[in-house]
Amino acid sequence: MTGLALAAWPPAPLRTGRLVLRASEARDRAGFVELLASPEVRTYLGGSRPRDELERAIPEIPGRRPGLFVIDLDGALIGTVTLERRDAERPGHLGPDAGEVELGYMFLPEAWGCGYAAEACEAVLDWCAGALPGEPVVLCTQTANRRSMRLAAKLGFTEVERFEEFGAEQWFGVCSSVTQSG
Repeated sequence: MTGLALAAWPPAPLRTGRLVLRASEARDRAGFVELLASPEVRTYLGGSRPRDELERAIPEIPGRRPGLFVIDLDGALIGTVTLERRDAERPGHLGPDAGEVELGYMFLPEAWGCGYAAEACEAVLDWCAGALPGEPVVLCTQTANRRSMRLAAKLGFTEVERFEEFGAEQWFGVCSSVTQSG
């Protein structure tokens, strides 16, 4: 997958009312293992991975790449939000050029239901609008993932299409605030 071309990464930490969105640090490694090993977190993302495998595979500073924000609550990782170019080989695109910026997120189960995902994703979408003006942002989630479907609607994403991928129906949408202004 093509990386997100950004002039200056990582940006200064983004701050919301309760959260700090920042680049990954060594102290986040255990949180990354927890996210990827959690059956709850990975239910709609291909399933969890064995903890021992993750302990061997995850580098000292995990997720150190353009477009990945660690979501920090009171000094601890509670999730991640990512912006990546959508792979042209996958279904779901706005047009023939493909390569749209795709929003993704994962949060630890103890952070669910507190509004952190909406708060963090809104901050990242605002940052993206400044860093990549006029670029559409897309989101893809399984229709069975009701929490993610509600979050997409709350963030202003509107449906473009549905398709079958990974053995499940997928919902593909674009951020309507981008399409209205761009």
